[in-house]
Parts: sequence; structure tokens; C-alpha cells
Amino acid sequence: MDGRWRCCAQTEKLATGCVEYITAKSVSKKPLPPTPEDNQRLFSDSKEFLAIAIYDYTAQNPQELSLQYNEEYYVIDSSEVHWWLVQDKNGHEGYVPSSYVVEKSPENLQIYEWYNKDISRSKAEALLKEEDKEGAFMVRDSRQPGTYTVSVFKKALSNENNPVVKHYHIKETSDNPKKFYLAEKHVFDCIPQLINYHQHNSGGLVSRLRYAVCSWREKAPVTAGLSYGKWMINPQELTFEQEIGIGQFGVVHLGYWLQQMRVAIKTIRPGAMSEEDFIEEAQVMMKLSHPKLVQLHGVCMQQAPMCLVFEFMEHGCLTDYLKKERGNLSKEDLLGMCQDVCEGMAYLEQASVIHRDLAARNCLVGEFHVVKVSDFGMSRYVLDDQYTSSMGTKFPIKWSAPEVFSYSRYSTKSDVWSFGVLMWEIFSEGRMPYENRTNIEVVDEISAGLRLYKPRLASSTIYKLMRQCWSEKQDDRPSFADLQYYLSEISESDF
Repeated sequence: MDGRWRCCAQTEKLATGCVEYITAKSVSKKPLPPTPEDNQRLFSDSKEFLAIAIYDYTAQNPQELSLQYNEEYYVIDSSEVHWWLVQDKNGHEGYVPSSYVVEKSPENLQIYEWYNKDISRSKAEALLKEEDKEGAFMVRDSRQPGTYTVSVFKKALSNENNPVVKHYHIKETSDNPKKFYLAEKHVFDCIPQLINYHQHNSGGLVSRLRYAVCSWREKAPVTAGLSYGKWMINPQELTFEQEIGIGQFGVVHLGYWLQQMRVAIKTIRPGAMSEEDFIEEAQVMMKLSHPKLVQLHGVCMQQAPMCLVFEFMEHGCLTDYLKKERGNLSKEDLLGMCQDVCEGMAYLEQASVIHRDLAARNCLVGEFHVVKVSDFGMSRYVLDDQYTSSMGTKFPIKWSAPEVFSYSRYSTKSDVWSFGVLMWEIFSEGRMPYENRTNIEVVDEISAGLRLYKPRLASSTIYKLMRQCWSEKQDDRPSFADLQYYLSEISESDF
């Protein structure tokens, strides 16, 4: 293990002092310890599947294993959602973030740099136009589950004003096993073969596939916890740099963990939160890990005040960002923000987690201007009477569904109502909903059936989605999964 024999910690075979050392007087009949190659064969018998690393990862403690991009690993135990036990080619074992590896098989498109998973049509077009290269392309999920689309960038011809992005659905034959094609004459056994062919031949496409474009590999995902099994953080491991905000619980600082990882440190004001209740669920919250959720890394309780350590988001609160960038953001940018939030909320919906306080102020903007949902479920632990009372000024009445301010009934459908208001905030570039009305006036107006007006930048299609979120009956509101689909269907023509 790590270059040493496990029986005696020696680096050489038959070294002096080894318990299996053969002396001149006696010969041990006990077999020697297994070699690393023997270990690999032994452990491989119990492997679940072979995986390939799609990011580099540096082990943070002895229980973990470092990963090298594009190297293969045996997955021994994948029972934990976010941390898998793997073995490298030398027989070394350790835990790695499951989001850093994918199963190796020809059918798993995540191995390939041209695959963009569930990116929307509008985002695909924006990325390809930003690349601005003839034949820039990507493969993405189509609207129908299990089907795929190839999006290709074509520069403007001499008689055209604008470059175009063409979208080709990958079609399947009725054969068993099925085959794939983009043009009838060119049929392939699998999608990677199809892409490889069209990388060398246009084969009926507007251009051959020259430059793979991928957005999700630009930055490695945040891990669930700072390292495997670590959620209680030693205060000596944290360095406070500067104050970056004040939240409902206390002050937020930019800081560093072990002088290397930037983190956001929320110090909890004494009496602001039910600490005992929160700690019970801190580990559960940490296991909620998604690219569009702000990751809770851990808690620090060994000294007062208690701290929560989160992923750092460099552009801060979405409300402030919208105000700061007012007039500079395109309609496609605004739609992309809605899609980001909806993706995170669809994950929470699937995990049966209710946010309870979804609003632009509780979303943060990070690298590459990605928007992530923050503070999900945190309002349950607030001890501030003004915040929890429906008559108090701090209660988020303007984002609350009727069943919440009337009966305190929270559900994923009440989160959907709040998402409609958040969409309104985004397309209003950070304006306050019902800005000239008191909470009591808002309650009366919503109860009478009145709703927010259509923002100037929102198309009729987008405003129709908002109105669906604000349906009086919960059952008439779409799910976040439905909203994801509807948002992905919106294209430039809808603006």
C-alpha cells in the first residue's frame, strides 16, 4: 500500500526485519504478501464497474484517492451517492467525488468532450456563437428523454447577415439493435461512431463537426463536503478575509479553508437560529449536491458564534447583480438565469426538499455567471418572530403563495409560485415585486385574483409561464420538471 508492504511497512521484498524473511536455518511455508498486481486482481473481482475520471482531483485526507483526468478506475462501492470507493490501476483504494467520474461504456456520452447533457437550445446557441468558429458543435439532450440533438455553428455566408446554428436530431432505425444516423446514407452502431464520422465528413450537414464545445467541463463541480466524511470544520482551518454581506442569520465573510479553497463563511448571530435542530439536518443538507445549488461544505461549532461554510459565489446575490447589470443583459441571458434556478429547484423537488423562501435575494451568481439556489430549507430554523409572522415586515409575503400566507402550508407547489415571482424579478432586472404596496395590500390583491404585470423584457410566452406558476389552485401549477421543459422550448423567435 503506497509503495510499502502492509505486513512490515518495508519498501523492499524480503527486507531485513520482515516477518516473512527467509533465514538460513528455516524456510517459511507461509506465502509472501500479495504484490500490487495481485491486489488489483483480487479487488477487481468485487468491482461494480469501470469508471473514467472526467476531472482531476487531489485527495484531501488518507481516506481519499487522487484522480487523474482520463484515467480508469474500478468502482468498488457506489452505495454512497456523492462519494464512491474506487481503486486505481496500482491497487490503491480511496473515496472520490462521484461527480468526478463516469461509468466507462460506449453508450455513456459523458465521457466525450462534445456532450453537454441537458443544456437548453438557447444556451447551446449562445455558446456556439461565442465560440464563433466554423463547424463548432455540441451534442445535447433533446426534448424527448433518451434522444439527442447535434447543434452546429455555421459562419455567415457572403449573402447572409448573421451566422446560424443548425440543430439536427439524431435519428434511430427500427433495427434490433438500433442504429443511429443524421443523414439516411450514413448509419452507425452508436452515437460516438456517428460523431467521429461527421468530424471528418459533413455528410449532409451544414459543416463537418470541427470544434467540440462543452460548458460543463470548464470547472470541476463542488464536492458534497470539503472532503469525504468531513462536515464538522475546525475553526483553526478557516481564515476570514473580508465582510461581503449581511444575511438574515448574521454576517457573511469571504474566507479560505486551509489557506487554499475560497469559501463563504456565514457567522450565525446568537439567538437567530435553532442550532440544535439545524445541526441534526446539516449532514442531510450537505448531501444535497447539484451544479445549480450553492453547496454547504460544513459547520463550525467549536467556538461562538457558530459558522456555516458554503461554496463561494464571486458575483454575489442575484438581486444586486441584476441591478448592477441593468441594461447590459440580453433576453437570452435572463432566460438562462431562469433555467439555472429551475434546474436546481427540479433537483430539490425530486429530493422532496421544500425551499420555503425562493427569491432572487436567495440565489447567487458565480463563475461564468451561473446562477445557483441558496439557503434552501433554512427558514425553518429562523427564530425571528418578525420573519415567521405573516403580519411582520420581514415575512416574504410578496413571494408567497396564498396557501402559505393564509395557512402556512408549504410544498413544492408553493415554491413554484415563488419561482414565478423570481422570474418576474429577473425580467424586471432586479425590481421589487409589488414595490408600492404593503404586505397587507398584496395579500388582499392576490386573494382577489390580481397578479403582477408583464415585465417589459418578458415575452408573452414567458409571462404565460409566470401566470401558470401563480395559479390559485396548487394542482394547476406546473412542476419544476415541467417548467424545465417549457423553458428549454423557448427560443429566440419567442422574443
